[in-house]
Amino acid sequence: MKFTVLATSLDPESRSAWLCELAAAELLDLGHEVTFLDLRTSALPAFDNDQCYAHPQTQRYHQAIREADGVFLGVPVYNWGVGSGAKALVELTGSTDEERGLHGAWFDQPVTFLVSGGLDHGWLSHASFAAGLMFDFKCVINPHFVYATSAHWAAPAQPGEWLQARLSRTVERAVDLSARLVGRPYRSVWDV
Repeated sequence: MKFTVLATSLDPESRSAWLCELAAAELLDLGHEVTFLDLRTSALPAFDNDQCYAHPQTQRYHQAIREADGVFLGVPVYNWGVGSGAKALVELTGSTDEERGLHGAWFDQPVTFLVSGGLDHGWLSHASFAAGLMFDFKCVINPHFVYATSAHWAAPAQPGEWLQARLSRTVERAVDLSARLVGRPYRSVWDV
């Protein structure tokens, strides 16, 4: 199957990007095709609902999301919500504009979250963002996700035992979910 892994933090030492790299490596080890995109190295333009759609990176991200059998979304948590990179990404790739031939890339995608936060009790900080994907784009949100703080890492980019087990289980269940949804005979559109 084809998976797209999206690292949305701009932090040079991003722990959510480490999660994305580890998930991508596990997917490759399982024999899947992986497109890995990182906002730190493949920057997106500001969302202006006009010229931003012609930007080559916007088209690259849109295609990678639209053509995937499943999406892994790596996000940092700031102030009890996902970082601004994730929101900008959805604004750019979720738009539908018939004049430009755009249809939201996120519709019906199985989405698995890889979340990095500062506090243990912030583990559901991505929930409102996930609900937006579910209600707007009919994304199937994987209830198995990773939420990790700095305490879960043995060293930079090296997960501790608990985190490695959690990540492996999350990847396994994301693959299972995507496999069950491949070949659905419908494609959702905007309801409102």
